[in-house]
Amino acid sequence: MTERRRLPDRRASTSFTFQVGRLAYTCTYSEPGGQVLEVFLQNHRTNSGSDVNARDGAIAASLALQFGCPLETLRRALCRDSQDRASGPLGAALDAIAERP
Repeated sequence: MTERRRLPDRRASTSFTFQVGRLAYTCTYSEPGGQVLEVFLQNHRTNSGSDVNARDGAIAASLALQFGCPLETLRRALCRDSQDRASGPLGAALDAIAERP
């Protein structure tokens, strides 16, 4: 088993907003050393079911990334529609991160 990569105590982060369906989300991610290792998601309706699910998914994704799961593998494992668009907020956020320069 791979050891979890320890993140620096202080690290730069990038944030952006996006929508999935009619719901607005904010994503913040960190990429120390040039590799995405941490993702945070929030829904505009704090503590709603969609907010809790988005935050929980981001925590699980961050752990997977820190244990060595490639971002692309994680992206492709998430649900997609018939047009190959991410169905949920975590997939949409990871797609947006992967498309950034």
